[in-house]
Amino acid sequence: MKKLTPALIILLALPLASRTSSASGHRFKIRTITAGVNLKSTRDAATIEAAIDFLARAKEKFVAAGYEIQTLRITTQPLSNYLDGRNRNDVLADLKALDQMVSSRNVLLNIGPVINDNRRDAEFAGWAVRLINETKSINFSVTVASPGGGIHDQTALTAAETILAIAKASPGGRGNFRFTASANCPAGIPFFPAGYHEGSPDFSIGLETPLLLKDAFEKADGIADAKAKLKTLLESELAPVERLALNIARVERRAYLGIDVSPAPSKDASIGAAIETLTHAPFGSSSTLAACAAITDVLHGLAIKRCGYSGLMLPVLEDPILAKRAGEGRYSVRELLLYSSVCGTGLDVVPLPGDTPAVELAALIRDVAALSTKLHKPLSARLFPAPGRKAGQLAEFNDPFLVDCIVMKLD
Repeated sequence: MKKLTPALIILLALPLASRTSSASGHRFKIRTITAGVNLKSTRDAATIEAAIDFLARAKEKFVAAGYEIQTLRITTQPLSNYLDGRNRNDVLADLKALDQMVSSRNVLLNIGPVINDNRRDAEFAGWAVRLINETKSINFSVTVASPGGGIHDQTALTAAETILAIAKASPGGRGNFRFTASANCPAGIPFFPAGYHEGSPDFSIGLETPLLLKDAFEKADGIADAKAKLKTLLESELAPVERLALNIARVERRAYLGIDVSPAPSKDASIGAAIETLTHAPFGSSSTLAACAAITDVLHGLAIKRCGYSGLMLPVLEDPILAKRAGEGRYSVRELLLYSSVCGTGLDVVPLPGDTPAVELAALIRDVAALSTKLHKPLSARLFPAPGRKAGQLAEFNDPFLVDCIVMKLD
């Protein structure tokens, strides 16, 4: 295992915000460099430390090339694969120790899907609440649909009960930022909380590119021209990222999975604004579905090695325009599900009434699972019941990554 150099120790010790370059010259950011590892057990700190070392070296090369790196992340194989004969409760202390290790280096960790089969697990919600409340950087999921098992209807109910329990046990329900119900999600997704790993050690890249989409659409003359301009722009901008990643893979002798070309938004880079630039209408208008489909077509046709979702993301609470249009009542939860048929991730950080019954939440999760199974595409449901808030009331988060938003009605 390679030791951290003094320069890398300083780099990792700095807060994420101070380690990014606001003058990179690029109109997009690298949201994450994600390393996939196989742990021998929940006590396997050496493998985690080696992955942190790798991520630091990779980040150093990207930063030297002028790219802003927002986060570094590690995914493991599903937790059940390295429990080493113990149960979930037995390994909480170990997971807390791993969390302290990665958190001290400003790295995020995903332990993968904790439940893979179809079952009602009445004890899981309590365990999940403890994990959320006693850690800072660990993400996880449960599988609600799989290629061989179809829709996991009982696991959907377990997921719903867990989402509600986490919401009640964390300020503003923010703990659900680190948990999702995953449907047909493959290994190698660099984005969290659906990511997990299988196979030999690898790495992948996730991006924040809505500003590039907006640039392409501002000068476009109709949908066809917008698609052509977007394809040309993305391939031009992402090709150097791919070349650098391939060079890192060769030097490090670590498999490179590709780029998840999903244009992940943020408070400063709105996918809603990009779509409205294309449609010349508020998000949720009649042209929205066609715009989502057009963007997805381009993403799927890029001459770039792709991985993960590689589809359009519509995370309501992470995007100020999406949140604003939700507050204006321009689209519903059902319409978000409709957009998911031509997009990439499903229902993501959607604010819902805090008193939503578990059976209704489970039904919505099963809808996501059904859509994923029918269309043979990875989707997930990261839902945000807002404690004490009803439909139409404002959910406030006081969080650097989440915007305040009106709670959406669940029909």
